[in-house]
Amino acid sequence: MLELMARGGMRIGEVLKLRAIDVEDCKLFLLNPKSGRQNEIVFIPKKVADRLKEYIRSKNISPDERIFPLGYTGARQIVKKAGRKIGVEIRPHDLRRHAATFASRSGAPIEIVSKIILRHANLSTTQRYLGKVSDCEAMRWIENIFH
Repeated sequence: MLELMARGGMRIGEVLKLRAIDVEDCKLFLLNPKSGRQNEIVFIPKKVADRLKEYIRSKNISPDERIFPLGYTGARQIVKKAGRKIGVEIRPHDLRRHAATFASRSGAPIEIVSKIILRHANLSTTQRYLGKVSDCEAMRWIENIFH
């Protein structure tokens, strides 16, 4: 559940609605997403997809069954508890923000972060997610680009 938010950029509500039938290799099919579109695709890394498929098999989850049969409150508690274990205060949406920031700092073009990872309609929404760049980060990028 945590990896889907932190590596797939998924919203907590999307993770909680996910059914076994929605998982196809490294693609997750979202029906009636927040965007208002009929459906969307979430791309996840192969190792995350493999763990998710193994989880589905190990729990013997049927195709139409939700993978994580929890409510928002229960899921939020799991995220907070995981954060406390490593000494960090986090909320579910922080993991989605992490996916965007990590991809951006790893050199992914803003269009990929916006349209593919976060599935935002507007680039300006993604830019708010990414926030400000520190002077240190700016200098590191300048040095890498123009070395």
